[in-house]
Amino acid sequence: MAIISPKSVVLTVFIALVLDLLAFTLPLPLFPRLIDFYTVQESNDPTTLLAQSLAFFRQTRARLTSFAPGTYTPSGVEGGGITGNYNKKWDVVLLGGAMGSVFSLCQCVISPFLGRLSDKYGRKKVLLATMVGNILSAAIWLRSTTFSSYMLSRLVGGLSEGNVQLSTAIISDVTDANTRSKSLALIGLAFSICFTFGPSLGAYFASQPLPLSSRVASDTKWNVYAFPAAISVGLLVLETVYLIINLPETKDYKKSRQAVVKDEARHSETVKESFEIRRNRLKKLGRLHGFFLLFFSGAEFTLTFLTYDLFHATNRQNGMLLSYIGILSSLLQGGYVRRALSKGRVTELTFTRQGIYSCILALFLMAALPFPVVRDSAYSTAMLYTIATCLAYTSATCVTGMMAAAAACCDEDDERGVSGQNSRTVSRLPRGRALGGFRSRGQLGRAIGPMWATTLYWTRGPTVAYSLAAVSLALVASSMQSMVKDEVKRKKNKTN
Repeated sequence: MAIISPKSVVLTVFIALVLDLLAFTLPLPLFPRLIDFYTVQESNDPTTLLAQSLAFFRQTRARLTSFAPGTYTPSGVEGGGITGNYNKKWDVVLLGGAMGSVFSLCQCVISPFLGRLSDKYGRKKVLLATMVGNILSAAIWLRSTTFSSYMLSRLVGGLSEGNVQLSTAIISDVTDANTRSKSLALIGLAFSICFTFGPSLGAYFASQPLPLSSRVASDTKWNVYAFPAAISVGLLVLETVYLIINLPETKDYKKSRQAVVKDEARHSETVKESFEIRRNRLKKLGRLHGFFLLFFSGAEFTLTFLTYDLFHATNRQNGMLLSYIGILSSLLQGGYVRRALSKGRVTELTFTRQGIYSCILALFLMAALPFPVVRDSAYSTAMLYTIATCLAYTSATCVTGMMAAAAACCDEDDERGVSGQNSRTVSRLPRGRALGGFRSRGQLGRAIGPMWATTLYWTRGPTVAYSLAAVSLALVASSMQSMVKDEVKRKKNKTN
């Protein structure tokens, strides 16, 4: 059987990931309206999951504000408190954030297991199994008429979503240290493309009726946004068929190409790192990933909250701002980041540190934006788009750099396998398990971040929230100084 080239495998993964992320991003702009719809439907029944969830958030906010004298009052709220329609609006916002956090928490739990299973049974088999769960999740959304059934679809989706993690493992399986970072940047590019266009497509399809729904069953048996749900099902089915036809098994890809990579393995003989060193580096990268996403996701989630609070931005204006971030991030990843990494001008963790510095600058600017002298000036819009530019650069660099650095921790095992050493006598760091643990820590940060940022925003205001996040990220950046130096030294040794 002919061995498929690494470039073909990477292209297959990229196309599948675009289909997967389009299906994932379609419902994102619909969360507030979905919650509004379910609130109207279930508001008179206090036993429903939605009513109980909203009551919990209101009680939590009341307790927090009672312990926080001088609680922040958002712009435009009269009487020194958050009441009335404003109260209801941000209850919906917080519940939407909680829905995202539940999804990320599910990812945190399941990622290590998916990694171990892919090491044992193969990447393709596990990926196709997760696709069945994704299709089931979208199908539940299609038929969900209550908030509890919709949350079930999110839970199933969170516990089934393995495409990003397994795509990282597959690309790492078929690439070497010289081409991996450039190839992994395509994952970030897929994210940027889909988060730019997916929500807009979701909003468009939401305005359309489900074709033939009246002929199949009564409207009450379909979700209020059944058309985008049906599109998601279609995209996921298409992705599954595409993967079945085009994706090879890559778990032992390098072993099957021993003759091709023998020279590379001999070159690597001069630089061998112990299992303990690589495992410890991977643990540090996992902590870095988690802390970074904790603060970055908080800023990302509350950005549109901030623009509405300070400038009463419309949905269209917020959409333009987010589209700008997505498009700029796509251009950076598709051009500058991939070229710089492929030519070896910048190491992965150097890129990561640059992205964190960019995020710190964005957070300090966000902290300064509420001051009247800044908010009411003629330069406030320019400052807002400067913040967006910084966040776009962060999106384009940080996660890609950390993923590539984490994948590199498994390189020694590949080299030993190719060079014919007895793997049973060597402690191994299986790639699927390693990347699963790495992603799990990141998803834990992403699960906590929005809730942490929103709570601090409510109780102390945006200036305190973003300043604290900026200072915390600065500490994270300073803690990785030795990691960056070690990486630069390690790469120099491998090129000598």
